[in-house]
Amino acid sequence: MKVLHLSIALLALYSNFAAAQDNSLEEYISDNKKEYFRLESDKVDASSNVLRDSWISPVMLNYSYGVSEAYDAESITKKTSITIDQPIFQSGGIYFGIKYAEATRLYSQYSVDVAKRKLIKDALSLLMQIKQSEMRVERQKLLIKNAEINLAQKKESYLSGQLDSGFLNSAIIDKNVAVQALYDIEANRERLISKFSVISDLDHEKASLPHLEIIQRDEFMANNLSFKQSQSLSEKNRYFKSTTVSKYLPKVSIYGGYNWDRSENFTFQGGSLPGSKATDYLNYGFKVSMPLNISTFDDIQSAKVEYLESKIDELDKTKEIKALFEQVMQNLESLERKRVLSVENTQLYGELLAETKELFEAGYKTEYDVELLKNSLQVQKNDIEIYELDRQLELLTLYEIYKNEI
Repeated sequence: MKVLHLSIALLALYSNFAAAQDNSLEEYISDNKKEYFRLESDKVDASSNVLRDSWISPVMLNYSYGVSEAYDAESITKKTSITIDQPIFQSGGIYFGIKYAEATRLYSQYSVDVAKRKLIKDALSLLMQIKQSEMRVERQKLLIKNAEINLAQKKESYLSGQLDSGFLNSAIIDKNVAVQALYDIEANRERLISKFSVISDLDHEKASLPHLEIIQRDEFMANNLSFKQSQSLSEKNRYFKSTTVSKYLPKVSIYGGYNWDRSENFTFQGGSLPGSKATDYLNYGFKVSMPLNISTFDDIQSAKVEYLESKIDELDKTKEIKALFEQVMQNLESLERKRVLSVENTQLYGELLAETKELFEAGYKTEYDVELLKNSLQVQKNDIEIYELDRQLELLTLYEIYKNEI
């Protein structure tokens, strides 16, 4: 498998990564999960619209029907009204309320995106680990073959009197340990497959893996979902603070209403009069109000503190994201050194295998020697592939909170 050197990869453009991490990666999660996140997004829009329009007062429709049976007579009263009491000025509260609703929508949408990205990352991580476990199974089978060869050699030496039983016993133990390790790898693989099936509809045997490229640091910071979520929370709390302050300032409202009353069979102490009476009238005007609340200062102070805390969290989030990027880069460098070592070992085992085959044909080496080196060579090749998937898993850590929105 061809892998570019890290120093070259760090200078690569992130375009391939950006293309890989778009909508196509959503296919790694199940249809039910995708539908859930779509509904969550719709719920965010609906809730934000309700919050945005909350300053608009409803038109109140009222109707009442009453019967009175005083003084042995029955009278009927019917009342209908249409009224509205609408604030038109709230010392900036209307404007800040609308901006708060927009900021809340953005924050909630980022929260949905972060949760969806986390699930996609989990699905990809599980699939990569499944592929890795398959490689480890093959690798472990090669190690078992080598352990069996070693055991056969020790047995021959023991039977010929060249080794004592301790060496033979050690070879048996090594072989058993290798077999037990294979059982553990296979069991872990089944657990990974089970977890993957819960969040994805794909067949793990047929599903292909995307190839994630390294992102440049500036691009990672500029298109970071986690940081944008933190920013949007600060913006949301900023507008909430302003809305809280305006709540205790003067408010101007207009009101109006249409009323229609009808009464039948008027009743009084001396008797009743037949017939009915109907009246209708309008009332309208404006009013100015300002609450005087003992908890005003504490309410405003609480909103201010919440905003300041979110700004501190935003600064901390910047440091956290930078540290995460640096840690991933360091892990990639470590993996690259391991990969280079395996490449060097592959070359070495390849040369030794070729020379041993020649010596075997000349009668100086046994078939065991050839088989041992052949298996060891394949183990190093498997290690290179495993390290490449380790590299992809490290990049997934960045991908989880990265989204190119260009």
